[in-house]
Amino acid sequence: MMLSFEDFPPGHFGTFGPRRVSREEILAFAAEFDPQPMHLDEEAASRSMLKGLSGSGWHLCSIMMRMMFDGFIGRTASLGSPGVNELRWLAPLRPGDDLTLDVEVAEARVSRSRPGTGIVTFKCSVRNAAGQQLSDWVSPIIVRRRDSATEQAR
Repeated sequence: MMLSFEDFPPGHFGTFGPRRVSREEILAFAAEFDPQPMHLDEEAASRSMLKGLSGSGWHLCSIMMRMMFDGFIGRTASLGSPGVNELRWLAPLRPGDDLTLDVEVAEARVSRSRPGTGIVTFKCSVRNAAGQQLSDWVSPIIVRRRDSATEQAR
């Protein structure tokens, strides 16, 4: 079932995961996209302010995006996002972390310029198995309204 704008009333939307993050994927992501020592080298990481090997914040964002896609965006009449309003990294991503993503609909409004769509603003928070919040972000997506999505499918 395709989710449309009307399926996103403000409030708690869902909890997704857990998803385990391995040391190997932290190293692979860092080697390609963020090759800073605290993401690649255990010894250097132990001397950093993070006090141990940690995943890149950008890796964590990528994982959050994947969890959102698998959880609901992949079956949403999404037209994309105009960007991220807010992003904070609060604690390090560690090898072996089991991540859980909490998603809240902060706001849902019909677009004034394109009334066949709505703008749904999500507030997402990811935490590890110990309950420690690692990151949060606030981001809108543009979603077709139900009547518009039905017409599009024809």
